[in-house]
Amino acid sequence: MLKVAIVLLMLALVASLGSGFYFLMVDQGDKNRRRLYNSLGVRLGLALTLAAVIVYGVSTGQIGHRNPWDGGPVAEQEP
Repeated sequence: MLKVAIVLLMLALVASLGSGFYFLMVDQGDKNRRRLYNSLGVRLGLALTLAAVIVYGVSTGQIGHRNPWDGGPVAEQEP
């Protein structure tokens, strides 16, 4: 469930990036339109939410790493 939320947040970030680019091209520096700044604010909020979800997943152990070169914790050997 957490991985689905991460993927959805990443897709929302890409959509917000696309809308920001669209607003940048259409508005062409019109100072009365604030759509580009609103898109930036939405993107910033989504990025912070994504970072918080990832930190939550790692801290609870729901998201981990499965690197083939990492064998996990090494037990100490007695002499």
